[in-house]
Amino acid sequence: MSILADIISANETFCAAPPVDYTQEDHHKSKLPQKQVAIITCMDTRLVNFLEPALGLTRGDAKVIKTAGNSVTGVFDGVIRSLMVCVYELGVKEVLVIGHHECGMAKTTSQSLTTAMLSRGVPQAAIHMVAKELREWADEFQHPEQNVRDTVEAIRLNPLIPADVPIHGLVFHPRTGKLDVLVDGYKDLGTVNQ
Repeated sequence: MSILADIISANETFCAAPPVDYTQEDHHKSKLPQKQVAIITCMDTRLVNFLEPALGLTRGDAKVIKTAGNSVTGVFDGVIRSLMVCVYELGVKEVLVIGHHECGMAKTTSQSLTTAMLSRGVPQAAIHMVAKELREWADEFQHPEQNVRDTVEAIRLNPLIPADVPIHGLVFHPRTGKLDVLVDGYKDLGTVNQ
């Protein structure tokens, strides 16, 4: 069976007898995050069904934006656009940037990605078009903790995100679930923990 066929089969089984009656629950769930928080985190598979419970979050509590290395790459990149919708349309009042230990991005480089893309048939001209951004993104990520701090700073300094939104920085351990605060966004705003 293919991956797609496996997924469709699992979905048919799920819909036939979901573990929770989501159809009834959905009448009471809102698209608005109930805890008014957005989380920017990594796409690492080890975080699936682990990060949110470790934070005490359940379905409907938060908006979760996943990207390689929980990074922001520009003033109007996909993460910032998503945050804008979260803040201006969906009632988000705080942002958590959550990196994790043992992040694969720490070993990724623009050269390793370029080599892999070329071997898969991506034209050199296409790679050349994004070479600068590729270097700035992949080669700057060395340590998960520093990347969290850098991402928090990039969001805080972004002119499209309101200055009154606390931007917190945390690091998560993908084996133990332990969470450590690296940046307390309340302190950056000069307010007491709320």
